[in-house]
Amino acid sequence: MKIGEHWRIYWDEYASDTYLYGSEVNFLARDDVRFKNLLMPPGTVIKQWYSKTNFQKQKIEPALPMIDGEATYRLVVSMDVPEYEECMVRLVFYDKYENHAGTLTTKEKVTEFRCPFKTYSYRMQLINGGVNTLNFHWVEIQEIIKDE
Repeated sequence: MKIGEHWRIYWDEYASDTYLYGSEVNFLARDDVRFKNLLMPPGTVIKQWYSKTNFQKQKIEPALPMIDGEATYRLVVSMDVPEYEECMVRLVFYDKYENHAGTLTTKEKVTEFRCPFKTYSYRMQLINGGVNTLNFHWVEIQEIIKDE
């Protein structure tokens, strides 16, 4: 098994698609964003990234690579979360009509996955699983090439 193409995703936009109500967001470096919110309920989307956007409406460019249902991928998450607290990453897949096509939620640092075959676009969400503070570094999506 080898790694093919890989893409590293950072927390680049401050206000766009970030939960700001009562939040402290400090950009210490490109790969070090400190997030703190003592009152946010579990299950809340902290930050969201897109593979497809409407620039005129959202004023952001896609941050995620296009992936398809034929390949296997690995999701590698680099963030620091206090012990006994959790933060999850959710991938939400959509077909070409923007209908929900599937979901993958993980709290692991490394997860292999295949997206649904009819995936046209997807979103990646950072989900509060009972965390008050975290340091986000990056998420990497790696294409896995199986040896034949």
